[in-house]
Amino acid sequence: MKIAVFAGSFDPFTLAHQDLLERALPLFDKIYIAIGVNSAKQGLLTVAEKLTTIQSVFKNIETIEVVSFEGLTIAFCKQVGANFLLRGLRNTADFEFENSIAQNNLILAPHIETYFLMSRSGLAHISSTIVRDVWKNKGSISNMVPAEIDNFLKNK
Repeated sequence: MKIAVFAGSFDPFTLAHQDLLERALPLFDKIYIAIGVNSAKQGLLTVAEKLTTIQSVFKNIETIEVVSFEGLTIAFCKQVGANFLLRGLRNTADFEFENSIAQNNLILAPHIETYFLMSRSGLAHISSTIVRDVWKNKGSISNMVPAEIDNFLKNK
């Protein structure tokens, strides 16, 4: 069984994240959206809110499971039996950063391979950081996040 982990803070989950996952569905039997927990970091959404909102985006897709975890992503991969990490790349800066992490992960766990997917044209400009900034400054984020996330934040 081909199991992948797509890990991140997802604060908030964006249309770019959603697109990447939908494109990855045919590649894997199961994908864990793994929300990394950093108790020292105060984000826009709580872990519970992230879990609920992301689950609502993928409620009809049985091969996606949304969970949270603490510690090393590689340790979580071992815990759930994943042999693949899924990562998105928006630009060359992302590549440099993600490549370093992938190389170190290969040292820690040589059997876990990292797959990179490039952001689709028209979505590469979206980042959670930009979404948070637009939202905090009362701008519309409806063209950057799934409707489920947008509706939740409008009511927050």
